[in-house]
Amino acid sequence: MNNKVTIIGAGSVGATIAYTLVVDSPVSEIVLIDVNHDKARGEALDIKQATPFLSPTKVYEGTYEDAEGSDIVVITSGIGRKPGQSRIDLAQTNVDIIKSIAPEIVKHAPNAIYVIVANPVDVLTYVFAKVTGLPKRQVLGSGTILDTIRLRTRLSELYSINQKQVHAYVLGEHGDTSFVAWSTADITGIPLNDYDDALTNKTVLPITPYQREEVEEYVRKSGGKIIAGKGATFYGIAASVCHIVKCIYSGADTVMTLSTLLEGEYGISDVCLSTLCVLGNSGILSTLAPKMSDDETEKFRRSAETIKNVIAQLNI
Repeated sequence: MNNKVTIIGAGSVGATIAYTLVVDSPVSEIVLIDVNHDKARGEALDIKQATPFLSPTKVYEGTYEDAEGSDIVVITSGIGRKPGQSRIDLAQTNVDIIKSIAPEIVKHAPNAIYVIVANPVDVLTYVFAKVTGLPKRQVLGSGTILDTIRLRTRLSELYSINQKQVHAYVLGEHGDTSFVAWSTADITGIPLNDYDDALTNKTVLPITPYQREEVEEYVRKSGGKIIAGKGATFYGIAASVCHIVKCIYSGADTVMTLSTLLEGEYGISDVCLSTLCVLGNSGILSTLAPKMSDDETEKFRRSAETIKNVIAQLNI
């Protein structure tokens, strides 16, 4: 079986995604496309020469024509966020880039599942869906999956527990209006509010006291701190996209936070933002709308209005 993924954009994010897929995924062929052909060619060669110790993946620089037959197309192209710059500030420039890419890539890979990673991801996912007219299931944004793993990382530290035992989600915009759905959070099935009482040995597994607002601030500000320190974020998003790709290929329907076109969830329509989605080998199979607190529902709607206001100011 030839599991083929095309990645558009061979910068730090695109190249790291390609490398991570070679390290840990069932992908057998990866095409790197970039307007800077030398950069894409160099990244592809560097990754390819690592394959003897990793997976025997075919990795090469190509054009839109080479994307034919791709199961999944990952789009990372766009101008990166600078220190102190919000994702929304990038909007029109990256919208124009996505509009130039969309017709070219869809012409050659009309049946692929498209994973939008470039920021502002919710806006670009919406634009890509509208410009291409592809079915909802085929277009998704990485959305708050990165925020969610940042949240789980922090909670695992606070609760002294394996990160994979933490089930908590960040919903809404991948940006300043994101929020934690605390009412749905649990550790290995035990609601977060009950975990302290359930723990019989607090000496061996201490819980660090914390304020929920501090945790949400940690999640929102992590990207900016990383950018200020090293210029870009790419390991976390690469791991997130690799997880998305593996779940698509596995066919084991998996719930995760992804940016998708809403059609009435929580009374919201015609905007893309992150909610719980069931992802399978044909793309997004369904969304989930778990019962949240009134405050969380209001935050979700506020996040939707923020993105809608940005979209209204753009030339799409």
